[in-house]
Amino acid sequence: MECMSLQPKGLPEIPAQTVAVARAAFPRGTLAMRLRDRLAEVLVDE
Repeated sequence: MECMSLQPKGLPEIPAQTVAVARAAFPRGTLAMRLRDRLAEVLVDE
């Protein structure tokens, strides 16, 4: 029997230009942007 396990992975990096465009378009952020910002703090692999 072969065992499978999940390998921990962090959130992928968002390109700086994409971040700049998104922040310019939505200065207060969107729900998705705010969730990712908050979850990135929690989902850090150590």
